[in-house]
Amino acid sequence: MFNFSGSDDERQALMRQTAHELEMKFTEKDEYGMIALLRDFQLFSVGGNKAITNLLTHTSQLMEDRVNIFDYQYTVRTGKTTVTYKQTVFFINSKRLAMPEMLLKPEHFFNRIGNWLGLQQDIDFEEHKDFSNNYLLQGEDEPQVRRTMNQEAIIRFFTIEKEWCLESIGFFMIFYQPKRLIPPHEIKYLHQRGMLLFDNFKTDPL
Repeated sequence: MFNFSGSDDERQALMRQTAHELEMKFTEKDEYGMIALLRDFQLFSVGGNKAITNLLTHTSQLMEDRVNIFDYQYTVRTGKTTVTYKQTVFFINSKRLAMPEMLLKPEHFFNRIGNWLGLQQDIDFEEHKDFSNNYLLQGEDEPQVRRTMNQEAIIRFFTIEKEWCLESIGFFMIFYQPKRLIPPHEIKYLHQRGMLLFDNFKTDPL
């Protein structure tokens, strides 16, 4: 699993071509004030100097769904050290979603320690050990989170797919691999995976 290592201009050209192939609109910068829409998500709550670039968008014919794929960067300062992170995000805004406020992310050693000490929430499914061992699942409305996530297709997806994060609030869902700028040739795969999740979460399947 690698980040994109080419120049900004090379990436922009390749992302523009990918947008064309996916029949999505391409814009170099965020012209829609999208960061303001996303500020309640954990991913967008940290750091400064936030910017969205290389934005691919598609709006459904009935204006119900708006699919977005974009590069996001932010800067974190710790003492005298400054680090800028770049990554790619799939974001869908749809009237056909009714999602709980929820965070799913890979579970690592320190998460397990926190769970054991009772310092953080982790919603587990006893019948899906592999999924629960690999992922940390959190949300204020635990019954609704369980109803949303405890679907065979969703559990199977995240049991097979590794190192993904998913966040949701109401009509909004984001899907990404943390701190990974996905190479342009993998953007179609990201789009496919994101739409697969959307098809399973939406309230009125086609």
